[in-house]
Amino acid sequence: MSENAQTSGRASGKARWLALVLGLVAFVVLLGLGTWQVERLQWKEALIATIEQRVHAAPEPLSETEARFAQTGDVDYWPTTVTGSFLHSGERHFFATYEGEAGYFIYTPLRLADGRFVLVNRGFVPDHLKDPAKRPQGQVEGEVTVNGLARNPLAEKPSTLVPDNEPAKNLFFWKDRDVMAATAGLPAGAVVLPFFIDADKTPNPGGLPVGGVTIIDLPNNHLQYAMTWYGLAGALAGVLGAWLWRSRRAAD
Repeated sequence: MSENAQTSGRASGKARWLALVLGLVAFVVLLGLGTWQVERLQWKEALIATIEQRVHAAPEPLSETEARFAQTGDVDYWPTTVTGSFLHSGERHFFATYEGEAGYFIYTPLRLADGRFVLVNRGFVPDHLKDPAKRPQGQVEGEVTVNGLARNPLAEKPSTLVPDNEPAKNLFFWKDRDVMAATAGLPAGAVVLPFFIDADKTPNPGGLPVGGVTIIDLPNNHLQYAMTWYGLAGALAGVLGAWLWRSRRAAD
């Protein structure tokens, strides 16, 4: 065999080994992605089960929700009931859509009997009724009792794709509780509870805001994703096996 042929054979052998190593690395990565999706599936199913358990529980007094938050930092979707009076001048407008219509969720400070406040998502109003003067019936005065779901605050903007809030325009794209409270015109030194409350579907006078707008829809596609990654791993294993078999036969 000539020197050139030997050199070519060695180069070809190195290329085959490199292709094999890269194929095995890709196979391991695909298996890892599939396993990760299985773990995500288990996490998501547990989360869905937890939320289902919470939303169907009986409403608890606000004091119990406060104690729960102090202990765990998590009151998301726990039904709670609170009594107080709304400070309508401080309502904050959170851009949202509801049943295909653009508008705002109305977050209004509720003054409790002890002087503290909690921000209540009273529900949805369409864009053309953003101005509270156009929905005076819904600006209820005096003491009210609100039943709803407690919601955790957000520590930061959930995504870089979400626009920045514009508090000077009373326009919010993510629930920044601290800024909402700070721009609501509350009395100096006012204490605001560290979570929100989403009001239930109990109708407001005049029909606005429309309550019960909490979205509980957690997509769970992790099984399909896992099957996709495992399927690709299986296909790659088949390709590698066939390639090795043909290479061995050619060498024989």
